[in-house]
Amino acid sequence: MATFHVPLKKTVDDSYDIEIGFNLFSTLINDLKNGLFPKANKLALITDSNVLPLYASNVILAIKEEGFNIELFDMPAGEHSKTRETKIRIEDEMLDKGFGRDSAIIALGGGVVSDLAGYLAGTFGRGIPFINYSTTLLSAADASVGGKTAVDTPHATNLIGLFNQPQKVYIDIATWSTLPDREVRAGLAETIKHACLADSAFFTWLEENITRIASTKDAKLDAEACEFIAEANCRIKYDVVSRDEKEANLRQILNLGHTAGRAMETLFEYQLLHGECVAVGLSIQALLANKLELISDEEHQRIDALIALCGLPTIVPEEITTAKLVEKMYTDKKVRSGQIRFVLMDGIGSMKTFENGSYTKALTDEFLIETIDEYRAAQVSLEVPPADK
Repeated sequence: MATFHVPLKKTVDDSYDIEIGFNLFSTLINDLKNGLFPKANKLALITDSNVLPLYASNVILAIKEEGFNIELFDMPAGEHSKTRETKIRIEDEMLDKGFGRDSAIIALGGGVVSDLAGYLAGTFGRGIPFINYSTTLLSAADASVGGKTAVDTPHATNLIGLFNQPQKVYIDIATWSTLPDREVRAGLAETIKHACLADSAFFTWLEENITRIASTKDAKLDAEACEFIAEANCRIKYDVVSRDEKEANLRQILNLGHTAGRAMETLFEYQLLHGECVAVGLSIQALLANKLELISDEEHQRIDALIALCGLPTIVPEEITTAKLVEKMYTDKKVRSGQIRFVLMDGIGSMKTFENGSYTKALTDEFLIETIDEYRAAQVSLEVPPADK
């Protein structure tokens, strides 16, 4: 028997820029002209049915006018499209149109588009470059930055994917003006999450200013406030990602609110928006932290009050039993050795570390069921908002 050691140590620089501003399509085209994808002879623009009539058709024409070989690929809008089947269909369409390893991808849209397109880019031709052009407040705070890409399955969300960093991210705040009010409000859930886990001063700023962006009645979208939260979200997220790109430990704190939120999102078959489910998950985890004496009663109340100020729900739908919700949490990526693990705040603006420096803590089914039942007893029933509100 023989053993041959294969040394493959290497240093990889995955650094990239995040451009935050208004009306950035001309910036994207200039970047393409200046060699954003120096080895790509063919571009694939991937978008969804919402963004297609608003921006994608005009962007394709503008890029073609500059002499680039670009093709459009689209999918129905919504989480239901973020599947292996959609990925396979677009891959086959790209192959039919002659795309190969000398290609690159432009992901134009929200979180569903960036998640699926980034995963596709990471596997097509064993990896081709891509950029994210974010058109939603939610993706600007979450999916378009950080390099986590994935698709959903009937079993759970985001369990099949890879870490794949883009060449660049564009956060075009001007595109938020075409979002329905409901999506603007939902987009703020990840922003509140970032303040809860890393920045108490930002949390206070949100309490004082969040109605400049959205409220229980309608979206405001004050330009200065929108730019401020976009920059704050990037700063907070990348402080975490830069120290733990592959989610070995610290990066798990970015899942605050997601253990219960993602479980509810799947069980309710995506009738609620991701941000709405994260808001419920944040509220549940605030109660868990309060019962574990990690946050005070006042901090717990402030978190729920800020969520409500945005017009976001803090209620688990009646159709989902507590037992089913807890059972679904076992599909969460943080589950280890058959135990549901939570990341928990240590006061507003910081996260608790547990044994051996871990940022997660195993909680028993009994404690979870007792807490969620207590949580639900204080709520009223939830009606799913109409899709266009």
